[in-house]
Amino acid sequence: MAKKEDTVSLIDTFAEFKENRNIDRATLVSVLEESFRSVIAKMFGSDENYDVIVNPDKGDFEIYRNRTVVADEEVHDSNREIPLTEARKIDKDYELGEEVSESVDFARDFGRRAILTLRQTLASKLLELEHDSLYNKYKDKVGQVVSAEVYQVWKKEMLLVDDEGNELLLPKTEQIPGDFYRKGEAARAVVLRVDNTTGCPKIILSRTSPVFLQRLLEAEVPEIHEGQIVIRRAARIPGERAKIAVESFDERIDPVGACVGVKGSRVHGIVRELHGENIDVIAYTANPQLFITRALSPARVNSVKLNEAERKAEVYLDPDQVSLAIGKSGMNIKLASMLTEYTIDVFREIGGDGENDDVYLDEFAGDIDPWIIEELKKIGMVTAKDVLGTPRETLITRADLEEETVDEVLRILREEFEE
Repeated sequence: MAKKEDTVSLIDTFAEFKENRNIDRATLVSVLEESFRSVIAKMFGSDENYDVIVNPDKGDFEIYRNRTVVADEEVHDSNREIPLTEARKIDKDYELGEEVSESVDFARDFGRRAILTLRQTLASKLLELEHDSLYNKYKDKVGQVVSAEVYQVWKKEMLLVDDEGNELLLPKTEQIPGDFYRKGEAARAVVLRVDNTTGCPKIILSRTSPVFLQRLLEAEVPEIHEGQIVIRRAARIPGERAKIAVESFDERIDPVGACVGVKGSRVHGIVRELHGENIDVIAYTANPQLFITRALSPARVNSVKLNEAERKAEVYLDPDQVSLAIGKSGMNIKLASMLTEYTIDVFREIGGDGENDDVYLDEFAGDIDPWIIEELKKIGMVTAKDVLGTPRETLITRADLEEETVDEVLRILREEFEE
């Protein structure tokens, strides 16, 4: 027989499940009933002849067992059948074949083992419910900005908690260089994805995703929120620089001016949030040549030659525009390529006055490793004379090449002109 503390334990289990969990009433009733039936089925092989009534408002429950009245000597299943003699002790009017419904004291009639099983079942169901609730809540928030409190900072990731105590992860790889948070501070990020491969959802946040920049811009620019302006593309080098392409559905609205604001007023807050990340806003166009030209701003482009099959573009500029097109550490051309989804190569257009005997570095691909040529092009060295006219030490430092490699390149290029 179950002891008094077993009954108390059962009541506490029910109360804890009812009061401390953020689940709706219908789900609460369903899960509790399912848990009771699971225990009954384990004990008797079936729960079909039991009625379980859960009263979440009162914080209690009722269980009734239904048995058929049979002759005393014909009882084959005591769980489903009740002897006539025993039935008439309950009510003297019972007859053979009638159904007797009796209230069951779970703790007293089923015992301590059943109570332990119930607690374990409820705990398992509760954990499953919490996981489902978390997954369903955040799968619909992918791509949205959330604000959460920093709970713990580790070397490779940061743990945050939302208003409901749900745990969110911000990996180091998704943090902007310069991000520094202390426990208790609020952090904003976009929901990148929800991993649920093991049944235990992991909410992954990001501050480096281009989507984060888009959402911040949407919050600052009413015309985007109202649908008058749409963000077509976005590319970022987090914490350094970003390019974003916008288009207006209203000819009266300048999409670039509306997004930037007077003296950059609409992007100031975003730049601070992104630790000084410079934001270039350009007007989107479906014309790829024009789009590439705009994406390479502030450089002035003379012409663009496309290879649609390989998604490559050759861009020709005046010599003094090459460094602008490439940008510091190749940042401008990299962002332009990301934004337009074309691999962009820049070439300086060489006019007369003795410059027409220059040779593009790409023509030396058979003698110089392609990766070396690419490194030289990244720092604005497009032709042989570009390289030969640059001090050896500068080539070593800016292109980050070994001395022997630079010397070999210079030798090959000099031989071309000596011939």
